[in-house]
Amino acid sequence: MPSQPDTARRFLEFHVPGSPLLMPNPWDVGSARLLEACGFEALATTSAGFAWSLGKLDQHVTRDELVAHVAELASAISVPLNVDSERCYPDDPGGVAETVELLAGAGAAGFSLEDYDRRTRATTTPASQPPRSPP
Repeated sequence: MPSQPDTARRFLEFHVPGSPLLMPNPWDVGSARLLEACGFEALATTSAGFAWSLGKLDQHVTRDELVAHVAELASAISVPLNVDSERCYPDDPGGVAETVELLAGAGAAGFSLEDYDRRTRATTTPASQPPRSPP
């Protein structure tokens, strides 16, 4: 298996203007291996898919669960892995910086950072729009 710095460099090389990178989202080791075998050059985790595989709602996975999941996926594949890291757990001890270090240590080649906060979602819905019912 390539080292984390090697996969991170490889992942960076895929970022070429005008050349889209298609990264499907595995939710477990089996789907990650299948997608790699199909020839995808990089993969990206899915926060919702992983949460659902644990019987949880999206945005309810702990940082420890995410890091363990990333380590499991990264050790099972040889292509770069980008992580849907939600908000990067800014309210946990160490916040975003520690989360990034933990994800890199687990084998992530990159990560995404969302600005969504499930705790404030209800308060950010414009008053002119009624709340939507869950699907």
